[in-house]
Amino acid sequence: MTCNSGFSAIFVIIIFLNLSPAFGYIIALQETEEHTHQAESEEQNKEFKPGDFIFDHIKDAYDWHILTYKDFHLSIPLPVIVYSKTKGLNVFLSSKFHHGHDSYKGFKIAHEGKYEGKVVELMEDGTDTRPIDLSISKNVFAIFICIILMLWVFISVARVYKNNQGKAPKGLQNFVEPIILFIRDEIAIPSIGEKKYEKFMPYLLTLFFFIWINNMMGLIPIFPGGANVTGNITVTMVLAAFTFVVTAINGNKFYWQEIFNSPEIPFWLKIPLPLVPIIEIIGMLTKPLILMIRLFANITAGHIIALGFFALIFVFGDMQVTLGFVVSPLSILFTIFMTFLELLVALIQAYVFTLLSALYFGMAIAEHH
Repeated sequence: MTCNSGFSAIFVIIIFLNLSPAFGYIIALQETEEHTHQAESEEQNKEFKPGDFIFDHIKDAYDWHILTYKDFHLSIPLPVIVYSKTKGLNVFLSSKFHHGHDSYKGFKIAHEGKYEGKVVELMEDGTDTRPIDLSISKNVFAIFICIILMLWVFISVARVYKNNQGKAPKGLQNFVEPIILFIRDEIAIPSIGEKKYEKFMPYLLTLFFFIWINNMMGLIPIFPGGANVTGNITVTMVLAAFTFVVTAINGNKFYWQEIFNSPEIPFWLKIPLPLVPIIEIIGMLTKPLILMIRLFANITAGHIIALGFFALIFVFGDMQVTLGFVVSPLSILFTIFMTFLELLVALIQAYVFTLLSALYFGMAIAEHH
């Protein structure tokens, strides 16, 4: 009874979150049509571009956008931290850019060119150059939120374990414990072995929950959700690099021997050109590359498809408001379907990344047979 009520509540919340922005936009279109004989702004008459709409929602930003209605913009400004050779260290809020239209202290957000969407420095000769950018962007801020959430969850669960030893788990502990046991029994032990798996459990648990929580938070269209953290290739690159470094540090002599001087390879294949070591090194480097691209591509593709369905309301609504009302139910149904599908993908991608990392660790520490 309680489980069914919980799923029903989640279902209603997801439908509401998907319906609210859609009907809000349609109402805005209707108001615009009712005032067609009045003076309209250039922004209202501008043609809707689905590509810009989609990529504006999945890319990183220097502020956290909350709401836009006509000329009203609501967003949370974030710290911009840039270091320039000419101006030194500069720290200020992104609200100083006035939504990117004005410069501040000789810096601005580029709207075109190779630095589009990034903070650039205005030089005296009229050119733009890229300073050292250490800003707290939307994705970075979302990572901090995820870290705080993870610390709260695991510290709370650890405190409960300490105070209630021997008692049946309940509450948050009852939710987290099966996941931890699953990662231990179905991922770590089979992949690494019973003797050495404990050494890697903290990293595997952190990796799984970090990816899963950020994937789930990215599906929530309102603050503090909506950031496309794992759909940012720099984030997945860092995660893959961590796995690569942990694998390399813990690799035993048999692991490195198989790469550079495998005893199973005939001697004549090792000279004059060491083809086998080259192939092995390439294979060693492509493993984290695969991890990086798989997570980035799956999460980004899911967001693009869901936003594509949602953008149909805007496209048909720009043609005629009535068409927007007609198309919106079907578009919203597909968006809700994709949202539920992404709930599954969010969990699967966290599982796959963790599983592959554990397999790489297992291969690095395996004894010679």
